[in-house]
Amino acid sequence: MKKIFSAVIATLVAISFTAVVFAADAAKPADPAAASAPAADAKKDAKAAKADAKASKAKAKADAKEAKAKAKADAKEAKVKAKADAKEAKAKAKADSKETKAKAKADAKASKDTAAPAAK
Repeated sequence: MKKIFSAVIATLVAISFTAVVFAADAAKPADPAAASAPAADAKKDAKAAKADAKASKAKAKADAKEAKAKAKADAKEAKVKAKADAKEAKAKAKADSKETKAKAKADAKASKDTAAPAAK
């Protein structure tokens, strides 16, 4: 009986030892460079994502700066246009006033001329 127990225990120890050896071989890659490849890929992906985030942030900042400059230019253009419109309206009002005065003067002269011969 002792021999049977010893044989069974020896068999179990041998099977456990081979299972541990095969598990270690399966977990350990054959090429050390291949083992570092996934880590390098992950590092490269992280760098690429960081660069993309930095580029998009810079683009957003540039877009905001461009929009601000465009708004400033539009405001300046609107101010110049309003000033020009006001100047044009003032000139038109002045011309209309001169025209009205000239017409009133001509009417007064015509009225005086028509009234004068009747008085003679």
